[in-house]
Amino acid sequence: MPGVYDYAAINRVQQANDIVDVIGEHVSLKKTGRELIGLCPFHEDHRPSMNVNPVKQIFKCFACGAGGDVLKFIQMREGLTFPQAIERLAERAGLALQPVRRAMPAAPGQPNDIDPNLLARVNKWAAQFFQQCLTHPEKGKHAREYLEGRGISQESIGKWRLGLAPNAVDALAKAAAQRKIPAQLLQQAGLTTASGQDKFVNRLMFVITDVTGRVTAFGGRTLDGTGAKYINSPTTPLFDKSNTLYGLEQARHQIVATGTAVVVEGYTDVIMPHQHGCTNLVATLGTSFTAGHGRILRRYAKRVVLLFDSDTAGMAAANRALEVCLSQHLDIKLAFVPQGKDPCDFVRTAGKEGLDQVVAQATDVLQFKWDRLRETFAADDTLASRKGAVEEFLQAVAIGFGSNNLPVLESGLIVNKLAKMIGLPEAEIRKELGRRIKPPAEPVRTDGRAVDGSSVTDWGEGLSAAAQREVLEVLLNEPGLFHRVEPGVSQDLFDVPVLAQIAAILLEVIQSEEDFSLSRVLARAESVEIGERIVELQRVGEEKGNYPSRLADALRVLHGRSGRGADARTSLAVAEVNSARPAGGSPGRQHPHSIGIT
Repeated sequence: MPGVYDYAAINRVQQANDIVDVIGEHVSLKKTGRELIGLCPFHEDHRPSMNVNPVKQIFKCFACGAGGDVLKFIQMREGLTFPQAIERLAERAGLALQPVRRAMPAAPGQPNDIDPNLLARVNKWAAQFFQQCLTHPEKGKHAREYLEGRGISQESIGKWRLGLAPNAVDALAKAAAQRKIPAQLLQQAGLTTASGQDKFVNRLMFVITDVTGRVTAFGGRTLDGTGAKYINSPTTPLFDKSNTLYGLEQARHQIVATGTAVVVEGYTDVIMPHQHGCTNLVATLGTSFTAGHGRILRRYAKRVVLLFDSDTAGMAAANRALEVCLSQHLDIKLAFVPQGKDPCDFVRTAGKEGLDQVVAQATDVLQFKWDRLRETFAADDTLASRKGAVEEFLQAVAIGFGSNNLPVLESGLIVNKLAKMIGLPEAEIRKELGRRIKPPAEPVRTDGRAVDGSSVTDWGEGLSAAAQREVLEVLLNEPGLFHRVEPGVSQDLFDVPVLAQIAAILLEVIQSEEDFSLSRVLARAESVEIGERIVELQRVGEEKGNYPSRLADALRVLHGRSGRGADARTSLAVAEVNSARPAGGSPGRQHPHSIGIT
């Protein structure tokens, strides 16, 4: 039975959002054979383990078990309910949807109590409101003069959607009321305070977007010295500054093309370099470079350069950068703008070539840390002093490795680099690091489940449960066989709960008048877990092949269990004889892991 949206609408949304394009907005994908691969965003993936199949329009991570169609990807990636994911992708594709019934409201305090799509829409409206205020002949004059003084062009103002929060405590709130935007929604988006006053007053406004261009938050710079120089939106279901990089939407393609992401610390430190042609820059938002930032950039970049305006700032950030470098398997370097200038002012005088040269001269974060420690202990050039430097350095490296990065250590790459730096044998370094590094913790997916997704699913036990799986594995790959054995396949054959749910969906699609596709099956599965299991069954079934005989064997087991007569077996025997090549595909190949039902 359809939910909030009918199946025709869901299918339109699927077809309008190619899974390669959508996932490619979140992860850098590379072609390999008929599929594409990339780092899975749903667990700490250090080797590309997520496959995307453009023909079947599905994705599958072979490390953590995540899988599904484009809707499931967005559900998981953005923490949305099934209807919200449909709406999100419909908006992305410019499709208008008409719900067939209203969605059930979430209980207070539940994750979907606040609809992220509604927050994104009110943020988009607010961004337009701020832009209009900036262009107002009188209200926006002071802000435009400030931008002109900073050298920010009209083209950049438009590209970055810069705006102005008026000098009134309720300007946005009043404008929203005229548009009948609920006051509660403004507060949930962080645009107003609990008292109903505007969060941003008399500030130059910077629009913060995610990598897809969706407005998630705002930053505001004071224009009259009142309050903090910069303030950001509070944390919302759309925005967490520790996992957000300003400018990633605009910089993503150049980061992928060059393999390098340059990270700065301010809005204008991104805008001005972009204006001069340095388009692989992004910025943190009032926080140091975090593991969350590293995870994001690792999907697009091979190396990261942290660009600071002084050596002192770099020293303070070195330890944190070292930890992110090792824990996220990122090549991180540190660079410093000469004469204490910020990147915005430096690029205005030195141009693209000057900034490129600064970035090219960046120092490896491990080398930077070791050099600074040697300087610290240089005044006391004794064996004890050198030992102290080595101890502190190795402890910093061990902290960076954390508890689950021993495979990198075993590869020898880091150990070899350390040995060359500090002049100790590799064996000694392995011993010292091994003593300091904690045993690896059990990996966890970003949704809190074990990385081995299949281990959390109760597939049932015994021959009957295995036979039920076999039926689904076959029919997901060769649905045409159903019509040859239809009297022998019905919903009541399935008594394992997860398999019964999948069977209900699969049989409904097969028996409909629509052309069968895996996407149509997944469109009826609102649960992320059920979507993952459908993709798993299809993959395993395809690997085993040999569809007719496997279906025959499985149904013999299930009908023997239920005490049914021989009609189904006779029908299957005829089907096998007439199916040298199963309808719609090849007979497949026998797989050693087939359960071998007899």
